[in-house]
Amino acid sequence: MEILSEVSRTLGEYLLLPNETTEKCVPERVDLTTALVRHRVGETSSLRVATPLLSAIMEAVSSPRLAIALAQYGGLAFVHQNQPIEAQVEDVAAVKRHKAGFRPASVAVKPTATLDEVTRLVRESGAEHVAVTEDGTVGGRLLGLIGPGDFHRDRHAGVDPVTTRMRGVEDVVTAPVGVSLGDANALLWDRRADVLAVVDGDVLESLVLRSDYDTHKRFRSESIDGRKRLRVAAGINTRDHRERVPALVGAGADLLCIDSSDGYTVYQARVLEDVRSAYGNGVYVGAGNVVDGRGFDYLADARAAFVKVGIGGGSICTTRQQKGIGRGQASALLDVARARDAYAERTGEYVPLVCDGGVLEDSHMAIALAMGADAIMLGRYFARTTESPTRRVRVGGQDYKEYWGEGSMRARNTARYEHHEDGEAVAFAEGVDGLVPYAGSLYDAVAMTSAKIRATMVSCGSTSLAAFRESARMVVVSEQSFRQTGAEVMVRPSADAIG
Repeated sequence: MEILSEVSRTLGEYLLLPNETTEKCVPERVDLTTALVRHRVGETSSLRVATPLLSAIMEAVSSPRLAIALAQYGGLAFVHQNQPIEAQVEDVAAVKRHKAGFRPASVAVKPTATLDEVTRLVRESGAEHVAVTEDGTVGGRLLGLIGPGDFHRDRHAGVDPVTTRMRGVEDVVTAPVGVSLGDANALLWDRRADVLAVVDGDVLESLVLRSDYDTHKRFRSESIDGRKRLRVAAGINTRDHRERVPALVGAGADLLCIDSSDGYTVYQARVLEDVRSAYGNGVYVGAGNVVDGRGFDYLADARAAFVKVGIGGGSICTTRQQKGIGRGQASALLDVARARDAYAERTGEYVPLVCDGGVLEDSHMAIALAMGADAIMLGRYFARTTESPTRRVRVGGQDYKEYWGEGSMRARNTARYEHHEDGEAVAFAEGVDGLVPYAGSLYDAVAMTSAKIRATMVSCGSTSLAAFRESARMVVVSEQSFRQTGAEVMVRPSADAIG
């Protein structure tokens, strides 16, 4: 038996110390670009992203819609593998087919549906417009469009049918499939419309929104491949990888990752060997999760493209309680980063690290990057957004999004945690099912988080992640310091409240 002498510490137990900030060290000059796959030291990685944020390999997180939004903002989403191969392939293909500015038609109702039903659909799906079709399916004959802007709950009865407030197809600006985004936007402005329907005959294919015009102007660092398609990643498992990997590669997946709570296993080494035998270095596969240098070396020697760090630190994960396995995320990152740097010096190859779990605040992301992470994988953070695939529900006057772990009974993800030959059910859960407070659009959330990380790096005198890791200084936070963290003043009431 071996017992390590060090304490298992979390990201919240550290604070960064400021370094000199020069005239050249301003947020606008901070470059968050990071490598995602292994490369020779001194050379550029063949797969990089402009925003070091990745969505977790989770059913409750990484929908095609979220993958599109995150890639537009320079990050990368991992489509989950807890589904049939054909379904996962279609999710990947949907992202690769995406045309900037065109929102795929995704929600439809029958003309007999009520305004209350439309309100519920909009809240749950995040869609801004609902198609009204003859049979209530997206592929049905288009009769019109309706959205929250077409009615008001105080002026229109929720039980009224959508036909009382919808815009009939004759009043909707339309264009045929194949219209360019430039022409579609010109039509919107010429007709003073807020939405344009792209149709194939009488079937709605996609929507172009005027509100998206300014949004798309913001995207200067999209994650795109050599054919100008958005990048998307996908999870795989150790059970059906021989069938799943070729299908995902054929669909255009840019990066794969073995999805497991414990990566220090012969099963993952075999998957990496199988993929390398089939594709050489042409397909990138990350592995994990690990919490120490031994686990990292094992997967790096097995030729993992990147290594995920963290066991039991996720907000929805109960591995530590159920198995007694894990490590504080800060301790894990520091140990694995040391092993990564030693491996790079020994072999001349740099293997990126992905921090997966243990992030409760935006400040924790900056600390993780300073400790050696090349990117941050997030579940709860993205599950809260409009673009995640789960329902938006109202509880006690507040909006929430559903969220569950891949090890929960709701997911029943046998492929992730067990290796039963007969595919029997998971014996116990390593995750829970719950709700997270709704946080609005992913675009706004990522913009705010990126701004905070840049501000932190400026205070530490850095304008690149490599420089940040090299020069960062940190201290362990005492219990007394914890007590002094955050505001403890009463917020001043408004003038109206005082009056």
